[in-house]
Amino acid sequence: MKSKQKHIVLVGAGIMSATLGILLKKIIPDIRISIYERLDRVGAESSDVGNNAGTGHSAFCELNYTPFENGKVDIKKALEIANSFEISKQLWAYLKENEYIDYTIPFINDIPHMSFVTGEENVEFLSKRYDAMSCVPIFRDMKFSSSRHEISDWIPLMMQGRNENQSLAVTKMDIGTDVNFGRISRGMVDYLCQCENVSVYLNHNINEFSKLKNGGWEIEVENLKNGDELEIEADTIFIGAGGGTLSLLEKADIEEINGYGGFPVSGQFLRCNNPDIVNQHNAKVYGKADLNTPPLSVPHLDTRFIDGERALFFGPYAGFTTKFLKNGSYFDFPLSIDSHNFLPILAVGIHNVDLTKYLLKQVTQSDEDRIEVLLKYYPNAEMNDWELTTAGHRVQIIKKDKDSGGVLKFGTEIVCTKDNTMAALLGASPGASTSVVVMLDVIQKLFTDEIQASEGQKRIREMIPSFGESLIDNEDLCQKTRQWTSAILQLN
Repeated sequence: MKSKQKHIVLVGAGIMSATLGILLKKIIPDIRISIYERLDRVGAESSDVGNNAGTGHSAFCELNYTPFENGKVDIKKALEIANSFEISKQLWAYLKENEYIDYTIPFINDIPHMSFVTGEENVEFLSKRYDAMSCVPIFRDMKFSSSRHEISDWIPLMMQGRNENQSLAVTKMDIGTDVNFGRISRGMVDYLCQCENVSVYLNHNINEFSKLKNGGWEIEVENLKNGDELEIEADTIFIGAGGGTLSLLEKADIEEINGYGGFPVSGQFLRCNNPDIVNQHNAKVYGKADLNTPPLSVPHLDTRFIDGERALFFGPYAGFTTKFLKNGSYFDFPLSIDSHNFLPILAVGIHNVDLTKYLLKQVTQSDEDRIEVLLKYYPNAEMNDWELTTAGHRVQIIKKDKDSGGVLKFGTEIVCTKDNTMAALLGASPGASTSVVVMLDVIQKLFTDEIQASEGQKRIREMIPSFGESLIDNEDLCQKTRQWTSAILQLN
């Protein structure tokens, strides 16, 4: 007797749902997939090229991933992120090699990743960070320099007009990348639309979830173009709606969401409008966040490729918002507060006064204040060469905590029901860059039997050759994998 065809609904059409859809269609070919997106375009919120840093977070340059405590640098998180990004590159290489996605305009480009610090204490930290990281295969190619002459060759724009007596240091990874996550999301969804039993619905909003007696879900969906409402049934649901995920989980009324809240933050960047300056900088250069400021404030002078056009950004400048999405409502935050998360949210507010002060200061900044920060990275900067642009919104996780009442988390987290019929992704960076590993974790929770079966393992290895092995310690595998992905993606 033929088994019943499984139906999964993916809410949101960004990098997460697109990645999950691709993986599921390869691992479970006969699965039925329905994708619902509130906007009229795939990958138009957090995944969009203008709404995220596009770094391709590989922990090469982000200093907040390598905390310095008691004279030692902890690289555990950096290793985890770097390994995850290499896995993402493998899936993208597989898709390109098999011509599953359009590569007319590249979605991934070469760009060196660098860390830049000034001051003797920070130079010492960066030197110790380099010592800790460069002895591990996945970071073996990292370079370190405190030579002004060499650094001037690497980042000439940042050295022009700089104080000759200033102590400074830089690390450099030439195999860094810039990723257009919106473009790759659209490429993957376009491919899925050609597959059997896959449907994509834009301009559709989820109004309600109801649990069915058979263990599945009934979903009330509204067509935003004509106002029609329909009810659909699904065995399994994944919510990958970025900042909108928390509100959707509230509608599902699952017990696993109890105690969760969200803290929304908006981002702004200065974008250079002078092509001569843009062409003088060829790197993503990350600095060190100031004391008592959150990880999301890490400044960077950032070369980007926006649909084939070279661009230069500096930021971020944070701002407080009550919207959970760039295209959201100002009522998102207040309406998310309920009896189950009121105390954790209140506790986070009490214990994060410095964050509140920081955001208030950011909101009230003038152009002169913003350029003053930029001058630390580009001493010859002039305000008339830059314009302020608004990036995407992020919703940081707030959770119950038995000691403090509530804790603010800067990362991503999977929430899954006990019966494994609904999963959702909460949080922000480095989510997009680690999307493949995160979505494999989701499949492990929702489709345990299928992913653990020998046929499932074989299909995963066709897409991700290193699956089941670590690139962190195996230098030969790491190098071979990078050579393969770089050749196909035309990197370096």
